[in-house]
Amino acid sequence: MNAKIRRFFAEEDGVTALEYGLLAAVVAGALVVVAGPALRDFFTALFAQLTAAVTAAFA
Repeated sequence: MNAKIRRFFAEEDGVTALEYGLLAAVVAGALVVVAGPALRDFFTALFAQLTAAVTAAFA
């Protein structure tokens, strides 16, 4: 069992699309945790400005 685990971690066949997907998911999760409130405030302000612009354009 130990030999299989060592062989698994020593393998260097290259990065697959699945590994890229997992890495992207981890980065996205970290971004949401770290910058979540700031992103929410940014998009809330952006939505408010867009709503005001559209309302002014059609008023």
